[in-house]
Amino acid sequence: MKQYLDALAKVMMEGEDVETRNGKVRKLFGHQMRFDLTKTFPAMTTKKLAWKSVVAELLWFLEGSTDDMRLREILYGKEDENLEQKRTIWTDNLEAYEGEHPTDLGRIYGAQWRKWKSTPRTFPVHETDQITNLIEGLKKDPHSRRHMLVAWNAGEIDQGDRMALPPCHVLAQFFISKDKLCCQLYQRSCDMFLGVPFNIASYSLLTHIIAKEVGIEPGEFIHTLGDYHVYHDHFDAVHTQLSRKPGKLPTLNFEHKSIDKYTVEDFKLVDYEPQGVIKAKMNV
Repeated sequence: MKQYLDALAKVMMEGEDVETRNGKVRKLFGHQMRFDLTKTFPAMTTKKLAWKSVVAELLWFLEGSTDDMRLREILYGKEDENLEQKRTIWTDNLEAYEGEHPTDLGRIYGAQWRKWKSTPRTFPVHETDQITNLIEGLKKDPHSRRHMLVAWNAGEIDQGDRMALPPCHVLAQFFISKDKLCCQLYQRSCDMFLGVPFNIASYSLLTHIIAKEVGIEPGEFIHTLGDYHVYHDHFDAVHTQLSRKPGKLPTLNFEHKSIDKYTVEDFKLVDYEPQGVIKAKMNV
């Protein structure tokens, strides 16, 4: 994960300090990192990655849900008697948003991935399942240049109240070469301390899952950053992280299932030995 740590240090050394809608940041624009998925898995070792949260959120996206209560069920289990009091990485956004029902986050990633809405020539409104189309496209036409997964629905974002947060990771393209699946993500807004390590793990996991569906091996995850930044109130945490030496990366182990049958417990990081948690407040 040296690439990530180098990018984090670059922002701290070269970034511009500006005020934004949710706090003062130090920022740069335009950076790319590449992670080989063939032997190891890019899980942060200089602090503990919230692995179960990574898996739960991705499974939540893949089933098309936008309900924070459903995310709590995936993360903590339906049998948990205290789900009403539990929190997820989306709960702060939920509390700042007025959705159609109390735990609704609007048309965020899951809705865009599985039920992208467009107006056809005749009504009713058409819904596109991008995940199904992606998997079928990779199987039928592996060398197509149209293997895309898009979350930035400009029409719905323009309406202002359709989602709790416009998507940060907006566009992923998938590519097959030498029987290996690669994924390149463009992320428009990149919280370098809290968000980016989580996003690296999430899209690397997605690449593994889609590769299993297609019947090939994962190849590379390429992460292209747009506005990448560090919040000023994360500076102490960043300095702590940069003082630590990265360790050996783990490997990922899971058995193939139907994409809607996975649970959090199905995905294991083998030989994952991170250093301790470094806490910081999420800015929403």
